[in-house]
Amino acid sequence: MASVRFTVTPTKAEDLPGLSDTSPDLSSRSSGRVRFGSRESVNRSDPLSEGSGGVATSAAPGGGGGVETPDCSNTEQGDGNSKISSVYINNAHGLDDDDFYDRNLALFEEEMDTRPKVSSLLNRLANYTNLTQGAKEHEEAESIGEKRKTSKSPQMGTFMGVYLPCLQNIFGVILFLRLTWVVGTGGVLQGLCIVFICCCCTMLTAISMSAIATNGVVPAGGSYFMISRSLGPEFGGAVGLCFYLGTTFAGAMYILGAIEILLMYIAPRAAIFVSSEPDGDGSAMLNNMRVYGSICLLLMSLLVFVGVKYVNKLASIFLACVIVSILSIYIGALVSAVKPPEFSVCMLGNRTINGHALHDNPCAKTMLLQPKEPIEKEDANLTFTGENSTVVPTLDPGHVAVEKTTSLWVQFCDGPEFNSTCDDFFTHSKFSQIDGIPGLASGIITENLWSTYLSKGEVLEKRSLPSSHVAHPATNQRPYVFADITTSFTLLVGIFFPSVTGIMAGSNRSGDLKDAQRSIPIGTILAILTTSLIYLSSVVLFGACIDGVVLRDKFGDSVKGNLVVGTLAWPSPWVIVIGSFFSTCGAGLQSLTGAPRLLQAIAKDNIIPFLRVFGHGKVNGEPTWALLLTALIAELGILIASLDLVAPILSMFFLMCYLFVNLACALQTLLRTPNWRPRFSYYHWTLSFLGMIICLALMFISSWYYAIVAMVIAGMIYKYIEYHGAEKEWGDGIRGLSLSAARYALLRLEEGPPHTKNWRPQLLVLLKLDEDAHVKSPRLLTFASQLKAGKGLTIVGTVIPGNFLHSYGEALAAEQTMKHLMDKERVKGFCQCIVAQKPRDGISHMIQSSGLGGMKHNTVVMGWPLAWRQSEDPQSWKTFINTVRVTTAAHLALLVPKNISLFPVNSEPCTEGYIDVWWIVHDGGMLMLLPFLLRQHKVWRKCAMRIFTVAQMEDNSIQMKKDLATFLYHLRIEADVEVVEMHDSDISAYTYERTLMMEQRSQMLRQMRLSKSDREKEAQLVKDRNSMLRLTSIGSDDDDDPDSAERGERDKASGGGGVSSSEHHRRVQMTWTKEKTLQYRAAHSGCSTPEGFRDMLSIRPDHSNVRRMHTAVKLNEVIVNKSHDARLVLLNMPGPPRNPDGDENYMEFLEVLTEGLERVLLVRGGGSEVITIYS
Repeated sequence: MASVRFTVTPTKAEDLPGLSDTSPDLSSRSSGRVRFGSRESVNRSDPLSEGSGGVATSAAPGGGGGVETPDCSNTEQGDGNSKISSVYINNAHGLDDDDFYDRNLALFEEEMDTRPKVSSLLNRLANYTNLTQGAKEHEEAESIGEKRKTSKSPQMGTFMGVYLPCLQNIFGVILFLRLTWVVGTGGVLQGLCIVFICCCCTMLTAISMSAIATNGVVPAGGSYFMISRSLGPEFGGAVGLCFYLGTTFAGAMYILGAIEILLMYIAPRAAIFVSSEPDGDGSAMLNNMRVYGSICLLLMSLLVFVGVKYVNKLASIFLACVIVSILSIYIGALVSAVKPPEFSVCMLGNRTINGHALHDNPCAKTMLLQPKEPIEKEDANLTFTGENSTVVPTLDPGHVAVEKTTSLWVQFCDGPEFNSTCDDFFTHSKFSQIDGIPGLASGIITENLWSTYLSKGEVLEKRSLPSSHVAHPATNQRPYVFADITTSFTLLVGIFFPSVTGIMAGSNRSGDLKDAQRSIPIGTILAILTTSLIYLSSVVLFGACIDGVVLRDKFGDSVKGNLVVGTLAWPSPWVIVIGSFFSTCGAGLQSLTGAPRLLQAIAKDNIIPFLRVFGHGKVNGEPTWALLLTALIAELGILIASLDLVAPILSMFFLMCYLFVNLACALQTLLRTPNWRPRFSYYHWTLSFLGMIICLALMFISSWYYAIVAMVIAGMIYKYIEYHGAEKEWGDGIRGLSLSAARYALLRLEEGPPHTKNWRPQLLVLLKLDEDAHVKSPRLLTFASQLKAGKGLTIVGTVIPGNFLHSYGEALAAEQTMKHLMDKERVKGFCQCIVAQKPRDGISHMIQSSGLGGMKHNTVVMGWPLAWRQSEDPQSWKTFINTVRVTTAAHLALLVPKNISLFPVNSEPCTEGYIDVWWIVHDGGMLMLLPFLLRQHKVWRKCAMRIFTVAQMEDNSIQMKKDLATFLYHLRIEADVEVVEMHDSDISAYTYERTLMMEQRSQMLRQMRLSKSDREKEAQLVKDRNSMLRLTSIGSDDDDDPDSAERGERDKASGGGGVSSSEHHRRVQMTWTKEKTLQYRAAHSGCSTPEGFRDMLSIRPDHSNVRRMHTAVKLNEVIVNKSHDARLVLLNMPGPPRNPDGDENYMEFLEVLTEGLERVLLVRGGGSEVITIYS
């Protein structure tokens, strides 16, 4: 009974006791293998077992130390070398221990180098480690034979690795600086709608991202890795760059937010630029933002350059600031229900007064002052009026109050005097004060439910307060609070959306997670739910606690420059100011840290050539050049200097990224690719499509022109990668989509034959390679590119003679050669290389089997056999004629360019000239269509078209010309028409002589080939007497007779030793003597004697050959006369004779027909109409 033993070998073989260092087969094998062996029980009566005495050895086979096993091996010492041999097998051939224990896999031992054992595969997977983006691969870092360094396994869980980083990235500057303004402008209802739509977008994207992230191991690289590997290099590069630009502009937005907090609420006196005119306050503030923003960007970039570890250490502090700030808001809202904070707002009528204009004066037109010295009693009831004050009697007879104008009076009137001219609205309205923070129990939410959109320059007004009927449009000369930009629902969406971004933070840290496939979905979705609840509750709390005019006051001018959300915080507004400042700086640092690494990942993938330089960095992998580019792009955002203008820009890029994440999940789900097996099962393609629709809608809602710009940028990057980027095969979903679309299209094409209007030459270009695997006629591909102009199907094929089992490498090399030539000539198509014993069979198979379904070739292009007359081997032109017959039988069109080396290349366009068409017989209209297609290419565009047709004596040439012109008019083809009349004439002596010379030459070459074949076979017979059977076929063409070739192959395969038939017995008994050789040659030599040549010279030409030669000569004379100066001549190609004996004459006829012409294209239609006059 055999039992299975699993032996784990954690050490090297040379470390084991009992094994010598001189055993290379054992010592060279590294550690970490799992060996499978079997332990067999031995009968106690076995002499071997009795001799062993049950002694156990501690040397486990294969290098496992410390495991005691029954005695199944012993150690023999010989010549000083230790050798392990089994007692159960014969180890006479020097089999090592590995071979013994792999005897169960002996059937696969020859394939172990390409198909490893399952144990080694599992071992490699167990030792897989996620790497940070930009680090070198660990396979390259380790040398063969080195001990693997124990790497610290990632230990971060869901809470610390995903949940908290997502919270830190989602909460940002918008929550503290703009959410109150969004609620005040759009109202609570529309604010809830905005927050809900944006949170739905990110939630649906997170569901799609979770499905992608759990579909296999996601190395460090996060979102870019997921998108590029799911959608391919083109979409991956485009979306990756959009995500990079979004992250970079997010850094600029965070820096602008931090500078706004600094200059507005922390240190207003730090402003460098101060305007004396009210109109210049905005521009001065922008300039301050630019200066301080640039300085802050420089400092942050230096911090990131010095070391990311410092940024990571500060991250926890920044996160604590965010949490403390949010908690202070909630505590302040609850406290306001009992004790609202005291922030009064001064109102003139229903208009809001800027708190900076009060200068600690009361919110009133005048104020009462008590004099230091009492007035006499007798003067107590008198009233004195001065220029800017009035003495008023009081109840106290000893004291009289003095009424004086305030600083607000001066800003609305010409002067401080009571009789000065004042603003009409000021004159007819009264000052009042309202609570800026009425509190949670005040019911102010009823006023804040609805939207109040303002145009730029409008005054913030409170609807519930009375207003003067003589109100005039307010000017910026008055101390009102004005709207700085024109607001709308779409603008609010674009500004708020960046506050929900940052959901990719967890997936970006996938390399640091203990279980990324579990942590990423849970942590990301919980973070989105948490932030969504905080945002939604904040909208309600802001609307329920803060007055509408304060909410709409973006910079807190009505509350004397306090941060609006800080007025609600407990215990002090400085909690929010300081916390938001540090959290915003932290978010900016995180963006400046992540964006360069994302760019470095894109550059290292080498899909965008001009970004390769950004893949390099410092020795430790820090992306120095990428950081420099990131800082430059962020500086562009800082120069915009407006948070409200930068936010929609990064919204576009993030929405583009989220859109393609949803697209990737939907595609993978619908295509049902075999590799799509995500562990996260709570997804559906409808949710992904809904997320796509929301992303697209938000893009155009927030800013339609930014959306178009972002799409154009992504489209340009996509096309650039498609044309100039590196070829990558990542098993992406777009490839699967292409396969599904191709399958659907092919099935549709199978429904019926193509209509004549849709007919286009789908080319099969037959190329011939020389001994060095170089294409003999590369101009054939040039001509194909000119004819196709990138449209339709092109298949480039060649045939390699030989056996496929032995010539597979040659076939791959030939295919690479053809692909390189196709790329050089810019021919879009496919390569096909066939290995066959005979080229003609290979060509026939290729013509029959190329293409798929309805996407098959309908036209064959092949070159003219050069120097076929001088060639001693007739196979070149015989293969040519056989190909013509095969294409005719397959009902395919045939194009044969003659003198292809004289055809123009793509870089040499024809400046003038003609393309002449000789329409002799009608075979589907190919002769009309081909010149039109050629003239679409720049090489032939300036060539005019002429059509010639031949009229016989009985034809009316004038009417033929009219009819042909009408036909071309209906075909919408512009061409000159000419009818050539050919009169009947007697056969000339020249024609007779050419025919006679043709037949004599054919007969002579046939006899010469026969004589040569005789000599070769005689020499073979002298060397090998076993080849006697081939004497019966002396004088025949081996290549033309497949049976003889098969017999020859069988004879070679038998080798003389494996033949036991009666035929072999008869060959062995025959004796080949000199007399028999002479006798056989005398009987079969034919014209090999001088008498035979004299008989050949006395032959008379065949009458049918004379007539064919007469036609060829006459047509050639006419064509040369009319088209000797044409750039290209197209004419009908006559078909080969039915009798194969006349093949050589057929070649001669074609030569005579095209003699004297520089460039000729012989055209043979496929038998179907390819052009029509109907629309």
